[in-house]
Amino acid sequence: MIEIDALTKDYLDLTVVDHVSMRIDDGDIAVIVGTSGSGKTTLLRMINRLIEPTSGSVKIDGKDTRSVPAHLLRREIGYAIQGHGLFPHRTVGQNIATVPVLMGWEKPRIAARVEELLELFQLPADQFRDRLPSELSGGQQQRVGVARALAAEPKLLLMDEPFGALDPIIRAKAQADLVGIQKRFGTTIVLVTHDMEEAIHLGTRIAVMDQGKLLQYATPAEIVVKPATDFVGELLGSGDRAFRLLGLRRIGDFVEPGEASGAPVSAEQTLRDGLEEALWSGRAVLPVVDGAGKPVGRLTLATLQRLGARPQ
Repeated sequence: MIEIDALTKDYLDLTVVDHVSMRIDDGDIAVIVGTSGSGKTTLLRMINRLIEPTSGSVKIDGKDTRSVPAHLLRREIGYAIQGHGLFPHRTVGQNIATVPVLMGWEKPRIAARVEELLELFQLPADQFRDRLPSELSGGQQQRVGVARALAAEPKLLLMDEPFGALDPIIRAKAQADLVGIQKRFGTTIVLVTHDMEEAIHLGTRIAVMDQGKLLQYATPAEIVVKPATDFVGELLGSGDRAFRLLGLRRIGDFVEPGEASGAPVSAEQTLRDGLEEALWSGRAVLPVVDGAGKPVGRLTLATLQRLGARPQ
């Protein structure tokens, strides 16, 4: 989907992004993570040419982005930012319709798309279409911002710290919404964050940046088990790595035959959820059920301890 080759951005004597190369496959959620000043936002903005690179190239579906006028390129790429960037004088419906209008969609098609997205984000059209952004909560504004970014059915969505201003409960809901939307539409997403927990939770692959350089680009499990540098390890946090690793694996993949008493856990939950239940309930064995509530086996504390042990 996206091929980034030796991408570099210099400002006078300062190199902000330093020869970064990475490939993002179709349908991936690639999360770029790093501290302030690492170059992650500059890298993101060079993908849709909000910032022009000093050197290197970006190809989308094999086509060099420089072969298309920048304003036309950006109409084909969804873009959502922290603070949502909604036009305050336009209604929710008008905000979502921004890019389809620019692209010359017919009015019935635009209206249908606005209604579809509002319903998808659990904002009933008859209640929210004609409201102004100032009449919405922060979480609702965030959902409208993502809906606007998806309105023209882009295959690629860029997101710059989209959940940074939300409180923890709303943030968790917004992250879950994003994962659900991505699965429904198969959209390729590139998301910037400074939060490694968010990167591990959302990403199919994670790019870790520091001082303009790409230190590691791998799956969440690979980064948790084998961080490439001390800096990557510091971002992970030494005390949380076992829990992060368990949070990447489904209970259903480690069920064994047998029965157990007490409240069950779902096969769709993570091993981290299973460990929390075992510790809080004081049980060494948990019954496991499928999505329909049917027993499928059991999960043992011994298995959880083995899977969460430090890799040798």
